Amino acid sequence: MSVSWWVWAAVMLVVAAMLAVDLFLHRDNHVIGLREAAIWSGIWIAAGLLFGVLLWAWQGGEVAGAYYAGYLIEKALSIDNVFVFALIFTYFAVPAAFQHKVLFWGVIGALLCRLVFIFVGVELLETFFWTAYLFGAFLVYTGYKMAFRHGGQTPPDRNPVVRVVRRIIPTDPAYHGDTFFTRVDGKRVATLLFVVLIAVEATDLIFAIDSVAAILAITTSTFIVWTANAFAILGLRSLYFCLAGLLRRFVHLHYGLAVLLAFAGIKLILSETPVGKLPIPVTLGVIVVTITVSIVWSLRSTRSAPSDVIAGTAAVSANDPAGPAGTTASRR
Repeated sequence: MSVSWWVWAAVMLVVAAMLAVDLFLHRDNHVIGLREAAIWSGIWIAAGLLFGVLLWAWQGGEVAGAYYAGYLIEKALSIDNVFVFALIFTYFAVPAAFQHKVLFWGVIGALLCRLVFIFVGVELLETFFWTAYLFGAFLVYTGYKMAFRHGGQTPPDRNPVVRVVRRIIPTDPAYHGDTFFTRVDGKRVATLLFVVLIAVEATDLIFAIDSVAAILAITTSTFIVWTANAFAILGLRSLYFCLAGLLRRFVHLHYGLAVLLAFAGIKLILSETPVGKLPIPVTLGVIVVTITVSIVWSLRSTRSAPSDVIAGTAAVSANDPAGPAGTTASRR
């Protein structure tokens, strides 16, 4: 699929405009309520689905199907991101009013990071055929690790990237409003909010490898892969505030995500064999069924749980500055 530079520029402009609107409407750092998060989630999802319709009219059903498959995979994996973001916010006791700002700049970093990964990944797949086997094996292994998680969680401040940043940049172990940098005793230092941002960015760097590799199993069109990632990630902030109160009910979701990653890996490996690429309708069917089954299974398994347990990670509120507590799920 050949895409002109002006199409890339137009899409980038639309994404930038949507981010600018989001930043402007949340410039006062107000706490995101469930109703507002649900409305914004609907807007972002509608934008992602509408872009697929435009692709259908422009390039046909096969291209649109590849986009939707990639979009659904990234959207599903984003739910796992939410678990980890909740863990980070709880660990650092991030005030609820500042969480949107961290996620906003985290999303921008994620978009840029994925753009680089996509072009590198596509170049490797098109240059070295054995890269498909390598990426495929990596996805299958990642799926296995996700399905059989072992051990406790690593504290976010022990993330190697966070530790390196703290050594390089003088850091004050406190929040100073919504600023990432401030002055203490006349010296410019990073605030704890900046450390949280680095923790989010470092975590998403790992997520990006899985996400990009999974979508490359569907198509190697850089335009389709990036737009599927972009429109799915744009709604990540709203998704967090929507799902914060339901995280503990998704007890079996990681099995579904593990199946999707393993399926993407097998699909990528098969693409370099006589079997060839699996049809897009089959891919879409597997994705939809897997996500649906894992969510329904989770909700049915927890429907009889005590209400205080289900509400243990209630949506962020003004009276709960530390955000949702007790979330310990992680992709790794």
